[in-house]
This record gives sequence, C-alpha cells and structure tokens, in this order.
Amino acid sequence: MPNMPEGSPPRSLYRETVGGTGDYPALAGAQRARVVIVGGGFTGLSTALHLAEAGDDVAVLEAYQPGWGASGRNGGQVNPGLKYDPDTIEAMFGPELGPRMIDFSYGAPDFTFGLIRRLSIACEARQNGTIRAAIRPKPESAVRITAAQCERRGMPVRVLDAQAMATQTGTDRYISGLFDARGGDLHPLKYSLGLAAAARNAGARIFGGSEVLALKRETGRWVLRTANGSVSAEKVLVATNGYTGALWPGLEQSLVPVFSAIAATEPLSPAVAATILPQRPVVYESGNITVYYRIDAKNRLLMGGRGPMRPIEDASAIGYLTDYALRLWPALAGASWTHAWNGRVAITKDHLPHIHEPDDGILICLGYNGRGVAMASAIGAALAQRLRGSETPFPMPISPLKPIRFHRFWPLGVKAAILSGRVKDRFGL
Repeated sequence: MPNMPEGSPPRSLYRETVGGTGDYPALAGAQRARVVIVGGGFTGLSTALHLAEAGDDVAVLEAYQPGWGASGRNGGQVNPGLKYDPDTIEAMFGPELGPRMIDFSYGAPDFTFGLIRRLSIACEARQNGTIRAAIRPKPESAVRITAAQCERRGMPVRVLDAQAMATQTGTDRYISGLFDARGGDLHPLKYSLGLAAAARNAGARIFGGSEVLALKRETGRWVLRTANGSVSAEKVLVATNGYTGALWPGLEQSLVPVFSAIAATEPLSPAVAATILPQRPVVYESGNITVYYRIDAKNRLLMGGRGPMRPIEDASAIGYLTDYALRLWPALAGASWTHAWNGRVAITKDHLPHIHEPDDGILICLGYNGRGVAMASAIGAALAQRLRGSETPFPMPISPLKPIRFHRFWPLGVKAAILSGRVKDRFGL
C-alpha cells in the first residue's frame, strides 16, 4: 500500500474534538472475503457500507485507522460538481456519459447529507450552501458562465453580486460569487468514523494497522498480505487516493499527491463570529491557487489552501493563510490560531476522478482533486453495485491506467505550479 512519511496521526482540530478513537484491530491470520477494500477513507468505507448492507462479504484493510488520511483531515466542505463546467463535461464525454457525470457529481452533496441522516451520524453536518468566490474579472466571468450552464439544467444556483457577497462573507474583497444551495460542511473525522461504525454494524470487517504489503493472484483468487495476516478474495477495490504507493504497477505514477493545509482559530467571540459567513455557507475562491474556508459548529474559523510539501503541526508554517484571513476580516486581530495540520490529496493529470479496472477482479478508484467529501461518499454506492456485478451504467468513465510522464519530478512541478499560480492570482492573470 502507501509509502507514507507520516507515522502517526497529525495533531489536528478534528482529532482533538472527535470524541473517540474508533480503533479497529489489525488483521491476524488467514481469512477469506468476497471483496477486499484497500483503504479506509470515504471511498472505501462508503463502498464497504453499501456492500455490507446488500448482504455481501467484505473486508477493509487500512494501514492506520479509518479516516487517517485526507478523509479525516480535509476542509470539511461538501461541494457539488467537478473541475469542469457542465457543457465542457458533455463535450468531453458525449451525450450519454456526460449528463450522467453531471447529475452524479452535482447531486453528490444531497447523497452525502441523505446518507448522514439515514445513518444518524453525528458529524456536525449542515447543508447551508457552497459559494465559489471571484476576486477579479477573469474568475468572475468564469463564475457567470458556470452559473448560466447550471441554471439551464435547473440546478439550485444563483449569482451573487459584490453587495450580496459582502453580506454573505463579511468581507468586501469579492466582486461576485456563485451560490449553490446543495453544498455544506461537516466534521470529516466524525463522519469517517461514523461511516466505519455503520459499515461494521452492517457486517463489514474493518482492520486497522493493516498495511497491504503484497497483492497477488493465486489459484484464481486475489491474496492480500499484511505483516500479520492475509485475505483471499474474489474482488479487490484499491481506494488509497493521496497515499497511494506501489501496490499496483503504475498506479502511484498516475497521480500527484499534493499537501493541502488548514489552520483553525480558537472559538471566536459571538460578536466576531456573527460577522464572518453569518449564514454559515462554505467558501472557496475561484483562482489559480484555491483558498477555502468555513466557520465550524463551535464558531472556529478554518482556513485552507496549498501548504508545504511536508507534515505540519503549527500555524506559523502557513502564515500566508492566517495573514490572508486578517486581510479579509480585520476583526480577527488578536484571535489565536490554535491548530494547523495538513494531508495529501490526489491530483490527476486531467483533474477528474480516475476509475480503473486493470485486471479481472481489480477495481481502482481515486483522484478527487480536492473534491472528495461528496464525490467519494456517493461513488461508494456505485462501486458497490459494480463489485456486485450490476449492469447499471457507471456514473463516471472507466479509463485505462496511464502513468504521468516524468512523474519522478512531481515535487518540483508542484512547487513551480503553486508559485506560478500565486503570481497569476496576484496580477489577475
């Protein structure tokens, strides 16, 4: 499975407020299952849940514990859609698959919040909408183009002018924005552990501390070996996202793991908290380098964006984010930034999720490009159907596995892309 530099969970706000560890035992001895899932994040847990609810025999192997990776560290934003506008998706994938991708991706938040309600997962979930914010004319034009395409398809979106943006965000920095009522936020680690508990209660076997060291075909079945055990299975789902290693040939080279970082304040005073996102939508900026933020259920401000390509545990490592927050809301002066952490998200070359079937009985799903909370939750149900042999059309393209050329140079490429993006954002390019 992954070659991961971090050996223990980061000291994040989520981990300190989750209210329980949800530790799962390590795999021991030889076992059998019909389906084995590698990775205990949103994708793996949602798939395991839906398989188990259908009465299937499924086991999950997680190198650390459920929610250890990006699923338990992300910004907590439940956002609709894909990287590209609906018209572009239809042009890329045609009149049959394109609309299916649009309906699925834009409907993913409703699926996620509906799942949370059905399972009664206590994870501070709120469906108060997503705002895509524009600072300059070029992003503003993009926002209006997206809005027109979504409105034409009957989606619950609307364009916000500068005055409306100031009312919604508490800052006068934005010239426009796109509000989508389907978005929202949640506590991602509570959600991860809630999914794990629901999957276990439905009959799934979940193993923590069980890094998969080898995956081989033996006597017509797939055998996955860990340090202390093995599982033999008919089918395997690999769902390791930003922590993908050398488990399957070429997979690690098909994506770029990028660190996304978050800083969190102490609970703000009621007076200050009331002036920042007063209706509690979530916001991400439309630009070359994304900044995203929200106010959580305890009135803490969480600011996220691209960070150092190494683990962090202190807000001083991402001072550009905390300084930017003060630029947006000067009333934050004096507020303490009590937590900072980061984790890997998987970026694909085409900025779309990748689903592969490189061999009989092997299914791979990863690469959410920072949009994984809703998409990974929803796609778990579709993956479960496919693993059960359903002929229902899959909502996303099944593509060949293609390593990225010159992949070994990705750290330099990421640093250059971030620097270039910041320069372009500064000068409105």
